[in-house]
Amino acid sequence: MIPVILSGGSGSRLWPLSRKLYPKQFLPLTSDKSLFQQTLQRLSFDGMQKPLVVCNLEHRFIVNEQLAQIGVTPQSMLLEPFGRNTAPAVAMAALHLLGEGRDELMLVLPADHVITDELNLRRSLELARIAAEEGEMVLFGIPAQTPETGFGYIKVGRSEEGDSLIPGAHRVMQFVEKPDHARAAEFVRSGCYFWNSGMFLFRASRYLDELRSHEPDIYDTCVLALERSKAAAGVVVIDAGTFECCPDNSIDYAVMEKTSRACVVPLSAGWNDVGSWSSLWDVHEKDSDGNVLKGDVVTHSSHNSFVHGTSKLVTLIGMDDVVVVETKDAVMIAHKDSVQDVKKLVGVLDSLGRPETQSHCAVYRPWGSYDSVDNGTRHQVKHITVKPGAQLSLQMHHHRAEHWIVVSGTAQVTCDDKVFLLTENQSTYIPIASVHRLMNPGKIPLEIIEVQSGSYLGEDDIERLEDVYGRTPVVAVLSN
Repeated sequence: MIPVILSGGSGSRLWPLSRKLYPKQFLPLTSDKSLFQQTLQRLSFDGMQKPLVVCNLEHRFIVNEQLAQIGVTPQSMLLEPFGRNTAPAVAMAALHLLGEGRDELMLVLPADHVITDELNLRRSLELARIAAEEGEMVLFGIPAQTPETGFGYIKVGRSEEGDSLIPGAHRVMQFVEKPDHARAAEFVRSGCYFWNSGMFLFRASRYLDELRSHEPDIYDTCVLALERSKAAAGVVVIDAGTFECCPDNSIDYAVMEKTSRACVVPLSAGWNDVGSWSSLWDVHEKDSDGNVLKGDVVTHSSHNSFVHGTSKLVTLIGMDDVVVVETKDAVMIAHKDSVQDVKKLVGVLDSLGRPETQSHCAVYRPWGSYDSVDNGTRHQVKHITVKPGAQLSLQMHHHRAEHWIVVSGTAQVTCDDKVFLLTENQSTYIPIASVHRLMNPGKIPLEIIEVQSGSYLGEDDIERLEDVYGRTPVVAVLSN
């Protein structure tokens, strides 16, 4: 079977750690590896092909770097210009496979889930494989043992006489949206309900047949979008103009709630979707007071709380059942019972045009990263880190000049017709409109302090003349 990894979400319920340009699936929230990397690593066993990754175009460099860190080479990568939910994403993957003459089983997995029992995962996968080969549309269900209000539920029934279901699988009777606590408790008591994991297994052609039958607009738009997409070296850049017209819908609504062949295979493998701060508290070890503490945190007379400090000392006194998350540019405080509303708060911040929902102070680029240290009306200070052997684009600015001071490492500087080296404690000046480039020719990270001054300091005042990372035309994107 082919793992189809969906990594296009924004993870807004884990703000302020998760941001649109660096969402939760790429963060090391439960170990030293990101959730995306953990998802890929648990699939490295016999019978599993190399993954097909679907991600946002803006995340492609993060994905490439994290794949390289764990030594995984995907068989294909589909780059979405923007999200249109899971039904179109999986349709694009299925159409891509069929276009290569490969009508195989697709194991559809979100990139941001935690699974701790890999042995039971493989047992469930084997049961699901048998069902999918019989034409079933398999959904992995988590036995509902506590009345969670943040999950969707699936009611299952017994197989009827003549039903083709294999032993251990259950026919889907009803999908239920996130219930209130009383209704969720009733579901748990009945023993007939599973949590909807958002994980699926089906043959590519079966999925497309169901989608064409129930949501022809999605199917037709995806067919046209793939025809107009650019592809090279296993990378497909989905045509933005066509994909923009695609209806936004999930696999559940578009297919699974409408097909007569939906079935649930139980998955008891320590699953958690890490969809909120309370669920992240669930998966971590607690101290003697029931607290999960990350970073420079000191508590007194506080219990059952999640506290995450990033850049400052965080203290908590006389507080129970709260979540406190501190980053360099934001602090979020919530009661654990209200963490599902973080997504609503992010919506409010978006409506106010706040940049804190988009990116961190530290912004990651294919060559390294930069961190905003200080800014004013006519100046900005950045701490820039360039990876060994990496280089920024050859560029110019129309409204700002720059001073570069090397903190550590060696810099190769291009400024108009001059190319020269700078070492620790040396500096240079880049005048307005000068064509320039920064490169790290060394074997250790290059760190510089950049002081910008001028009438306009926005990132869109960059005219790229050459860029080895393909951040200009689509053709260049495909070649990198």
